[in-house]
Amino acid sequence: MQKTYNVTGGTILVFPGGMPKSLEFLQQCVTDGKTVLGASSLAHDPTRQQYPAWAHLPYVTDAGFDAALQALVASHGIRGIYTPNPVIWDHLHRTLQALAPGVALLNTSPADAELAAYRKAQAQVDAWLHQPLAIGVGQPVRPGASRLQLAALFRHAELIPGMCDREKMFALGEIARHAVDGDIVEIGSWWGKSAFLLAWLARCYGIGKLLCVDPWSNAHLVQHDATGLVDQVSAQFDANEALTVFEMNLLPYSHDHVNYLRLPSELGAQHYRQRREVQTEAFGSTRYQGRIALLHIDGNHTYAAASADLACWSGLVNAGGWIVVDDYIWPYGNGPQRAGDEFIARHQGRIATAFVMGSALFIQLSHCLEEQHATQD
Repeated sequence: MQKTYNVTGGTILVFPGGMPKSLEFLQQCVTDGKTVLGASSLAHDPTRQQYPAWAHLPYVTDAGFDAALQALVASHGIRGIYTPNPVIWDHLHRTLQALAPGVALLNTSPADAELAAYRKAQAQVDAWLHQPLAIGVGQPVRPGASRLQLAALFRHAELIPGMCDREKMFALGEIARHAVDGDIVEIGSWWGKSAFLLAWLARCYGIGKLLCVDPWSNAHLVQHDATGLVDQVSAQFDANEALTVFEMNLLPYSHDHVNYLRLPSELGAQHYRQRREVQTEAFGSTRYQGRIALLHIDGNHTYAAASADLACWSGLVNAGGWIVVDDYIWPYGNGPQRAGDEFIARHQGRIATAFVMGSALFIQLSHCLEEQHATQD
C-alpha cells in the first residue's frame, strides 16, 4: 500500500471506509497516530466498528453529495481525504479545491496505483529482451517466451514473499531456454518465490516436473552467520506456517507437475534416488524422471550445508544440465561461495560454462555424457 498522506493536525477522512485498501490505510494511520474518520454510503457497513469515528455520506452520484461532504469537512475539521474508489477519486480530484479549499486528496489515482506493478513488469521485460544473455551452448535453444508471458511471470512472482533479485530471475528464464529434459529440483523453498518461477519455466519450456526439498524446520534455519543477525530474524519465523504459505503460493500453478519432500537435503536425495514417486496431501502424487535438468540450491547457507547439497545432488544432474547456487554473493557469510568455487575447481572437466548473475552462481555441465559418467564412477 502506498503511504501518500502529508497531513499535520486535523482529521483524515477515509471513504468508502470498507474497501480493503481503505482498511490498510486505516491501520497505517493508526500506527502513525493520525485522527481518522471513516465514512460509507451504505446503510449498514460492517467495517464501521474498526474506525474510531464514523459518518454517513450519500453516494457520489447523489445530487446532495457535494453539500454533505462540505458539511462533514466543516464539522470534523477534515484536512485530508483518502479514497481508493476510482470514481470518487476522479470526482474529488476535479472538484475538491472548490468544495473544500485547503483539504488535500491524499492518494494518487487508484487506477494508476493498481496498474503500476503491471507496467513495471512490462518495462522490466522490455529491458531484458533488449539485452539478451549470451550463453554458449551446443544444444538447440528452445523458443523464447513471449513478452506477455514473461511480464506475467515477473508480476506474479512479485506477489510472493521472498528474495529473488531480478537479475537472477532473468538468468533463470534464459537458462531454461537452454535446458535439457529432466526434473527441476530445488533445495530450500520456504515461501515458494523461486519455486513458482521454476514451476512456471518448467511448464513454459516443457522441461520436466518440479520437486522442492525443504525440511521446513526452524532448527534447519540456523545459519551460524558471523553477526547473528540472520539467525535472530529466522528464529521469529514459523516453519509450519511457511510450508502452508508455500502450498498456497504453488497450488494454483501446480497443474500436476509440482510436489515437495519435507525432508533435509540428504534424506531428500536418498528418497529421490530410491523412488520416483512423491505424494503429499496438498499436491497429490507426482512421478519424476530421476535425472535433473536444473538443480537450484538455496538451502542452509553454511559452508558445510552448501557443500553437502552439492555433493548429494550434483551427480544426478544430466549432461548439459544446470546447477544454480543461490546467494553466492551473500553479505552474511561465504558458505555458498566457498562451496560453489570448490565445486568448479574440482569438476572443471565437467563444466561447460559458469557465471554469476545477480546474487547467484550459474553452472552448466558439459554435454559430454562419457565424461560425466566417468567422473561419477
